[in-house]
Amino acid sequence: MRYLVLHQNFPAQFLHLLRHLAAQNKHDLVFITEAQRHSVEGVRKVVRAGPRAASNAWHPYAREFELAMSRAEMVARSAFSLKQLGFTPDIILGHHGWGEMLHVNDVWPDTPLLGYHEYFYNVEGFDVGFDPEFPSPADMTARIRIKNAINLIALANPGLGHTPTHFQHSTYPAWARDRLEVLHEGVNLDLCCPNPDLRSRMVTLAGYKVRPEEKLVTYVVRDLEPYRGFHVIMRALPRLLAARPDVRVILVGGDGVSYGFKPPAGTWREHMQNEIAGAVDMSRVHFAGRVPYETYLKLLQRSDAHVYLTYPFVASWSLREAMAVGCAIVGADVAPVREFITHRKTGLLVPFLKPDEIADGVLELLEDQRLAGRLRRGARVWAERNLQMGAYLEGYEALIRKAVG
Repeated sequence: MRYLVLHQNFPAQFLHLLRHLAAQNKHDLVFITEAQRHSVEGVRKVVRAGPRAASNAWHPYAREFELAMSRAEMVARSAFSLKQLGFTPDIILGHHGWGEMLHVNDVWPDTPLLGYHEYFYNVEGFDVGFDPEFPSPADMTARIRIKNAINLIALANPGLGHTPTHFQHSTYPAWARDRLEVLHEGVNLDLCCPNPDLRSRMVTLAGYKVRPEEKLVTYVVRDLEPYRGFHVIMRALPRLLAARPDVRVILVGGDGVSYGFKPPAGTWREHMQNEIAGAVDMSRVHFAGRVPYETYLKLLQRSDAHVYLTYPFVASWSLREAMAVGCAIVGADVAPVREFITHRKTGLLVPFLKPDEIADGVLELLEDQRLAGRLRRGARVWAERNLQMGAYLEGYEALIRKAVG
């Protein structure tokens, strides 16, 4: 088959599928993207221009929509060039959230679409208004309405859709859910696996030496920001570090903002460091920034307690991989996390907004090794039952067959 895949960041959510299809040596795989240094053997990249820079002349509500229209236009131009060169795909895959799929059917009206639907924004009941520390602006309803414009156009366009979790499926309007199938994403369970040997010897992780007698608490996000509970875990540190002098904490994440609002000044890391200054021994707290995948995996494998926090929003890949590694997890008691973690069976669930209870959850794991061991085994068994890469790829190929008839 001839596949066309669309996403501004190559290879995005399609990495495992692309590797699987390329290994079959019978498909023509083309991927339209913005300039990226990554590559996948057997996949041809078509590099397109990025969207036009945002202008202050645009209405604030419309800036994201304008960027999406720009991406849609750029993709359609690249697609038309491919068509002129004689390429007609049998199916088009892509992520609906960035606008790139909106016009591609104008180029190939008869080619089926299979779109990735990640999240539908709601004014209440999910991430918006969840954290009282950051109240929603008065015009949030209007902002959300316009933010969902891309989603709504995508749902009105032809094609099938899928989303990775039941929680994400529940964010979409009732009238749209029949058009979306839940396709649970898989994890490389051979790579993401327990390695208890790392806790029996001194190891260097992200430039920090961790001795076997030390208890390592880990926290991993793309960016250190409130949406992923960075402010909350920082407020949990005084209680945690005071209770256990053998605890060392490594926090992985950049200083950008992937979701939500920017801090009043500087970065969220600087903001929270200033807030707890003097309350903790910062020589036991390490900010690793963004780290190579191999380092990240070793951190999870060495971890004595792994903290995963998020608003009621899209669950991170790191949660799946932490379960596959067999981490003893302290997770936020919110719907997307409850889909993965069952309290006291595959992890501990704690209130997102209560730092002391988060610290107490970590301390319970550090002090009760039988409980921690049971939760580690439970997380790994759950991953083996629910995150098999083979099952995910089989499900994806079944959706592809359904789309192309």
